[in-house]
Amino acid sequence: MPSFDIVSETNEVELRNAVDNAVREMGTRFDFRGVESSIELKELTVTLRSESDFQVRQLEDLFRNHCTKRNVDVSGVDIEDEPVHSGKFYSLNMTFKQGIDQPVAKDIVKILKEAKLKVQASIQGDKVRVTGKKRDDLQEAIALLKKSDVKLPLQYENFRD
Repeated sequence: MPSFDIVSETNEVELRNAVDNAVREMGTRFDFRGVESSIELKELTVTLRSESDFQVRQLEDLFRNHCTKRNVDVSGVDIEDEPVHSGKFYSLNMTFKQGIDQPVAKDIVKILKEAKLKVQASIQGDKVRVTGKKRDDLQEAIALLKKSDVKLPLQYENFRD
């Protein structure tokens, strides 16, 4: 039976490249000249630090632009509401998620069941496996999920016949 897996993964190499490019551009911008600012990546958390709230928001825009250029989807990122002020600096953490958590996986299964497609979806850890009798049914399921309002960037892999 044909099947595929739905996953949500961040490409760590491209994320590192986006951070490096944003740091490089930050060094050339006149509005950050003489200002202590940094963009750091630790595991899957990007920390933006600067001397004012406004500059942290500018760093966020700068970093988002570089993520877009490197095809790193920032739609499923956990971002703090307000920059945290400690001492001289404001900092903002952006945490990239790996895998699909249980409530989102249940939503995906629910979307597929409500559409009454001839596919079965099962949650397997941090991914969802979809199986069906025909490839066309699986492609319909992918098209449906691309149109849906799932709050995570989804990738479709291991498409098997």
